[in-house]
Amino acid sequence: MKAKVVFTPSGRRGEFPVGTTVLDAGRSLGVDIDSVCGGRGLCGRCQVAVGSLPAIPEAPDHLSTWSDTERAYKGRRAIHPGNRLSCSAELLGDVVIDVPPESQVHRQVVRKRAEVVAIDVDPVVRLHYVELAPATLQGRSSDVHRALAALAEQWDITGVDVAASLLAPIQVAIQRSDGSVTLAVRNGDQLIAAWPGFHDTARGVAFDVGSTTIAGHLCDLSTGTVLASTGRMNPQIRFGEDLMSRVSYVMMNPGGDAELTRVVRAAMDGIVGELVEETGSTREDVLEIVFVGNPIMHHLVLGIDPTPLGTAPFALATDESVSGMVSQLGIAANPGAHFYALPCVAGHVGADTTGAILSETPHDKDGVQLLVDVGTNAEIVLGNRQRLLAASSPTGPAFEGAQISSGQRAAPGAIERVRIDRDTLEPRFRIIGVDPWSDEEGFAAAAEKTGITGICGSGIIEAIGELFLAGVIDSNGVISNPTRSDRIVAEGRTMAYRLVDGEAPILITQNDVRAIQLAKAALYAGVKLLMDRLGVATVDEIRLAGAFGSHIDTLYATVIGLIPDCDQTRVTAAGNAAGTGAIMALLSAASRREIEDVAQRIEKIETAVEPAFQELFVGAMAFPHATDAFPELAKVVDLPQQVAVGSDSGRRRRRTQRIASEDTA
Repeated sequence: MKAKVVFTPSGRRGEFPVGTTVLDAGRSLGVDIDSVCGGRGLCGRCQVAVGSLPAIPEAPDHLSTWSDTERAYKGRRAIHPGNRLSCSAELLGDVVIDVPPESQVHRQVVRKRAEVVAIDVDPVVRLHYVELAPATLQGRSSDVHRALAALAEQWDITGVDVAASLLAPIQVAIQRSDGSVTLAVRNGDQLIAAWPGFHDTARGVAFDVGSTTIAGHLCDLSTGTVLASTGRMNPQIRFGEDLMSRVSYVMMNPGGDAELTRVVRAAMDGIVGELVEETGSTREDVLEIVFVGNPIMHHLVLGIDPTPLGTAPFALATDESVSGMVSQLGIAANPGAHFYALPCVAGHVGADTTGAILSETPHDKDGVQLLVDVGTNAEIVLGNRQRLLAASSPTGPAFEGAQISSGQRAAPGAIERVRIDRDTLEPRFRIIGVDPWSDEEGFAAAAEKTGITGICGSGIIEAIGELFLAGVIDSNGVISNPTRSDRIVAEGRTMAYRLVDGEAPILITQNDVRAIQLAKAALYAGVKLLMDRLGVATVDEIRLAGAFGSHIDTLYATVIGLIPDCDQTRVTAAGNAAGTGAIMALLSAASRREIEDVAQRIEKIETAVEPAFQELFVGAMAFPHATDAFPELAKVVDLPQQVAVGSDSGRRRRRTQRIASEDTA
């Protein structure tokens, strides 16, 4: 007798002899059912439920009753009410079997940052519980041979290699076992670890190695769950705040590159220790590490000399993905743990950009997406599924509070939000670490604890944007109209706006405005260069990535002309897109293949050698721009009369068409 079985959500179906286990039926049909123990009722990952379809009603009695294995099960994953272990439940009649997401190997995990992101888990490392044949005096009885033979017989996994450096720890695990071991197989062909008996824990860490901060995320490699996250300042800061100063340090100090490599690796190692301690894991459980970073961080983590990136032609040592043993990085983890670094694009467009691309998928969209990671160097990606371009623009450190008279990094006490009354020019503001605004009850008491220490990047952008909308700053960036308010004060031969009173007032000076103009003009010019090369006058969507991009108000970014005009509902923060991309690459072999393919198709535009860049830069110095129109922005704010709100100028349109046609030719 045979029973018909239909698996949902895959829709795969077939007929099997009565008495066949659900797991065996599913495997023969290629149904995605997870199992570490190989059907021995130890792991609890293969849980399924009885479902229904119009042609096959729900029939729980068409499965065998609970087995002794199910009743005795005491694994870490409890059997949910209504579920069965597919390795024990046998087919007795026609039945629909639902495989829930948590029982699928290639599951989709939904996690939140600025919005909902779905990640398809496709494990790079998988655990397999096997029972070894006993060693004998006859035949091949080596530990590794018996382990590989068990993988082939019990899991149908063949062609597996073992690195020489892992023979000793694998031997120890097998010798300590009672004949059963759990084996970790990477990419389906590398045996990288072994544990005596049943082991159900596989961890990985995704790193976003920034020039200022390093963030790490500990993930369950089989479920995709982010178990813990932490971060710390990049200790390289003491050798130079920005990237070029660190390259200079290496140039002027023999062995400086090794020193910078040592401290960043030590920080990553410390983060791994914090993460496993927080979750009750061990370093032995960490089997995979993925990292992203700008090209200089990428090279320093790998122990590669970064000095070629400091001068033209900014040659990378490699633009392909890099993998190797974690032990090569000096990070303590399982002896068989591997690392993977996402590919770079060019000398100033690194693995952090490809991580952001993997997260935001501009290459999968019909509309034109602009993806910008705002920092000392702004990485810009523009395009859609037909074509993708990338560039780096030297914005400088002004957006991080440097070169600003009262500027500072985003920290408690820094002004992060600013509003200015259009008539009285009186300000109200909010500081980091204090919830009320400056004109609300409770602000004074709370601010007394932190102090008002300065203004950070998001605060200076909002202050300048508000002053522009209030008519205190004209489109050329000049602070004027001193008679309108006593808050407009003389500052040497120029004027300034007094944002905060006191013995040490916080001013918005003319030099502050110029610093922001220079930074935003560099970014805007880079964006327009890509738009011209792509042959588009507008973009359909703008995503601002990175720490600064997450905190900046997108409306004020448009007001000052940091980004081009766009429907404001389509201008959003992307959060830590680079870090999300690192997590995706950690959890999914398919994601690695995807970004490796996309990275090869990205066209890099070098702004430093583009003749049009200087012209675009000059036009972008104005607020929001000297000639480009901002009709979408004009729908949501009252722009000063001198700002163009109509269609783009004919001159700009003709030049766009000319450059696009030249590029096509």
